Amino acid sequence: MTEPTSSFLGIHGTALALREQRLQLLATNMANADTPGYKAQDLDFNRALSAAMAPTAGLDGLHGAAQSARFERASSQPSLDGNTVDGEREQATFAQATLEYRASLSFVESKVRSMLTAITGQ
Repeated sequence: MTEPTSSFLGIHGTALALREQRLQLLATNMANADTPGYKAQDLDFNRALSAAMAPTAGLDGLHGAAQSARFERASSQPSLDGNTVDGEREQATFAQATLEYRASLSFVESKVRSMLTAITGQ
């Protein structure tokens, strides 16, 4: 496996994959908004990206980096059933994470488009 920094997409491919994992985690939170005892989780994107880009990341770099950057989000409102998901907060966080994902996707698309232009000469 090559290091992420030396790949064609560089940091952008890694960022896109980590942003996708964060979106999945946030979607899981929203899906479990009514599950008693469920603890809302999030991903510290900057910490995960730093860990994934480290030369010692190895074969399990992306998954391991995402796992190490997960954390339980503190509840903004006490709940009798122990659930820490705040629906409005999750929706706002998901919307922001979606914008960040789309920005990363735009960078990747731009890199691919420039490579296709170089290949085809058009």
